[in-house]
Amino acid sequence: MSLFKSASIVSLLTLASRITGLVREQLFASQFGASATTDAFQVAFRIPNLLRRLFAEGAFSQAFVPILGETRARKGDEATRSLIDAVGTVLFWALLVVSVLGVVGAPVLVWLMASGLKESGGLDAAVTMTRWMFPYIGCMSMVALSAGILNTWGHFAVPAATPVLLNVAVISATVGLAPVFARFGLDPVLAVAVGVMAGGVLQLAIQVPALRRRGVLPRIGLSLGALRTAWAHEGVHRILRQMAPALLGVSVAQLSLLVNTQIASHLGPGAVSWLTFADRLMEFPTALLGVALGVVLLPQLSKAQASGDVKQFSSLLDWGLRLVVLLALPSALALLLFAEPLVSVLYHYGAFKDADVAQTVRALMGYGVGLMGLIAIKILAPGFYAAQDIRTPVRIGIAVLVLTQVLNVVFVPLFQQAGLALSIGLASLVNAAWLLRGLISTGRYTPEPGWALFALRVIVASALLGAGMWWANAHFDWLGLRAQPWLRVGLLAGCLVAAALVYFGVLTASGLKIRHMLRR
Repeated sequence: MSLFKSASIVSLLTLASRITGLVREQLFASQFGASATTDAFQVAFRIPNLLRRLFAEGAFSQAFVPILGETRARKGDEATRSLIDAVGTVLFWALLVVSVLGVVGAPVLVWLMASGLKESGGLDAAVTMTRWMFPYIGCMSMVALSAGILNTWGHFAVPAATPVLLNVAVISATVGLAPVFARFGLDPVLAVAVGVMAGGVLQLAIQVPALRRRGVLPRIGLSLGALRTAWAHEGVHRILRQMAPALLGVSVAQLSLLVNTQIASHLGPGAVSWLTFADRLMEFPTALLGVALGVVLLPQLSKAQASGDVKQFSSLLDWGLRLVVLLALPSALALLLFAEPLVSVLYHYGAFKDADVAQTVRALMGYGVGLMGLIAIKILAPGFYAAQDIRTPVRIGIAVLVLTQVLNVVFVPLFQQAGLALSIGLASLVNAAWLLRGLISTGRYTPEPGWALFALRVIVASALLGAGMWWANAHFDWLGLRAQPWLRVGLLAGCLVAAALVYFGVLTASGLKIRHMLRR
């Protein structure tokens, strides 16, 4: 299967998950608006997500996937299955302990994440919802294990489709369970927490048939003797050694998120929610482009590294970076020049007011400044992980964390929650440039010929696209069209289709062979 076909499968399924995710956020915004209670939910949901990104999709995956791919390439499937069983057993027991500690220590975790909720009255609700949702980290960490296995076996569909189940569960809880909670005098937002936990269980359950069909379903040892045997496996210790610097690197990014949430919780009721709604929109192109390409590239880069094919390694990175420039630049312009239509069409219903739109738009534009960097990092960092060089991204990440907080000191007093998004965006550009410089200086990546002409074509096409979006943003009363939602949706769809036709039409007319470039 070609890389582009694999990336397309991941992107299409990720698109489905992001669309259902936006529906989820749209229902949440219209049902509950932006308030101290919604801030409490966002903080409570962010805690297991933070730990999931820290231990599961972050440090664990960065260490596990390259070693798993190397073991399969050099030692065969039997040794690989032994590694899978040992890692699965150790991970299961570690998650059991972490989940218990998280439920017990929820008050401390919430205070560390967002002590400002005490001022707005959302602290107790956040603690309750954290306790309800904390076991979600256990489900999702095992999902990350499954995804690493399936991706190594070249099966990308199930891991990419899995997030849809979370969105479906939360949508069902918002629509069906929240009114039941309200009838019994309970806060309806609590129903959404139940939906999150149900979604985690569903996401884990769907992995089992896919793993079983390929004969790689982890055999989890449930006794202490099995745990001791698994702990003695050499591969487990290799992964843990690789996880140590990776954990520090991912911790840097998650520490930045924690600090930003803490700051936002002190900016008044609604600030955490506005930032989260903007973040969800920003993650749409980030996931479709950066995450999808990163998921597909990491196993291929690991394979090229294991076989010593330096040319193939560099060529894979070059292909990924060209796609980033081709697709991320127009997406960044959309967040900067077309933010109000996007936020209005997606969120401006029910309890979500005009002022909420304005505040969310400001944060979204902050993210738009750094979208190119946010996506490029997803391509560049695997170039280090595949070579099992995790220390370099860690050192860069620590420096970028310091830079982010320095920028917060400057921008937050000026732009409130939008300043937090702007700081992240600018720091991401620095991070991506630093990673690129590191790959070039170590000889892992050598840009292929034709970059200057390619970049010129993309810039010209993007300029025309941006002009059209600026005109459409100013020409229509997107807030005033709230009473005509389908007309507003149709206008947005028409503007986006027209923008895409202009962009790719100009690129084709300039001589760029897009299909040839994609067909790797």
